[in-house]
Amino acid sequence: MNLAPPIPRLERPRRSAGPDGATDRATANRTPVKSRAGALRRERHQADYVILVVVVALTAIGILMVYSSSALRGYLSQDADTFATVGPQIQWALLGFLAMAVMMRVDYRYLRLASVPFYVVAIVLLALVFVPQLNIVVGGSARWLKLGPLPAIHPAEIAKLALVVYLAHWFAKRGTRIHGFWSGTVPFLIIVAPVLALVFKEPDLGTTMVITLTAFTMFFVAGANIVHLAVMFGGAALAMITVGLRGYQLERIRVWQNPWLDRLGDGFHTVQGLLALGIGGLFGTGLGESRVFVPNAFNDFIFAEVGQEFGLIGAVVVITLFLLLAYSGVRVALAAPDTFGALLAAGITAWICLQAFINIGVVVALLPITGITLPFISAGGSSLIISFAAIGILLSISRETVEKATWNDDATPDRGRRDGRTHLPGAGRRPIAQRRP
Repeated sequence: MNLAPPIPRLERPRRSAGPDGATDRATANRTPVKSRAGALRRERHQADYVILVVVVALTAIGILMVYSSSALRGYLSQDADTFATVGPQIQWALLGFLAMAVMMRVDYRYLRLASVPFYVVAIVLLALVFVPQLNIVVGGSARWLKLGPLPAIHPAEIAKLALVVYLAHWFAKRGTRIHGFWSGTVPFLIIVAPVLALVFKEPDLGTTMVITLTAFTMFFVAGANIVHLAVMFGGAALAMITVGLRGYQLERIRVWQNPWLDRLGDGFHTVQGLLALGIGGLFGTGLGESRVFVPNAFNDFIFAEVGQEFGLIGAVVVITLFLLLAYSGVRVALAAPDTFGALLAAGITAWICLQAFINIGVVVALLPITGITLPFISAGGSSLIISFAAIGILLSISRETVEKATWNDDATPDRGRRDGRTHLPGAGRRPIAQRRP
């Protein structure tokens, strides 16, 4: 005879009325975002102001440093225009603020409808870069696209956002099948491979690294098999080193190991950046008082210019702002009301913050030179507008976050058409369990 006591079952709390008409205590802290009819409605609370303040601060620092590092160069040019570089940067920043404001007010769920067309458009733009009549070659790399009277665009920046949106949609729809090899890992590679191949072919090693790390981060968060993920990452790194890198890229890696051996040649950028950081000291030389020439000071190496003119304190402020952005983005992802929003917030946060720390790592000689910008600070129209649009999406998600210890009906909008739901950590999306008496 089996004398073992019955195992208690867990079930979702049910609404019950007491003598005074009060609801059950287990559902007293429920935060509904669905009506009884099941229609979604938008939460009426403000966006995450920490993210907004951080982005505004980074943009203000960027405009200030772009002007400081490019004014003399513009004055010595043929037009003698000190605003030749910072003028367009201010215009792009204003357009970026507009894009952020629009995306912040748009329900991020509509991006699921546009995810596939957006991804296809990004692939087409990346392919058009290789058409000689349409591309602009800079430094031996065809990264820019010129379409008629429109300003030159950098398709790889568009591809970053397009891939993040599509992967978030696909992961949320695929659900727990992400863990499988044929149902998760292989389709993931098929989705990511065209973007990586086209960007690497330009060639643009830095952007390829950012896209790879962002995609793998999203795959990990979505519930990937760790063994599959490790094998893919190792295989991609090995393939890139053995057959993918070009001669000048291998030379950059060699020089990175000791840039002082060729301080006037291939190691010039790294050495000048380190000298600029060193001469800045604790408080810096002062705004506009640079003493060390830094190549690409308004673009890839703008962090060296920050360290030179504002010292260690200025550099720490910039790093702290990006760390604060990373923390706030992760918090938004953990508190998102649905799986798509959580994965989208995680992807945007990973993309922007990984790119920032790769750029800073290059300047301080922790990484080889990659040629990527510092988000919101370096000069560049395409990067600035796309980054602002991505932050607008992140703010849109933050407007519907669910506080901890609450349960909400909109936690499972991704469960449909036989698709399970991707399970992410966070108490904010799990129903409160209650034991039967």
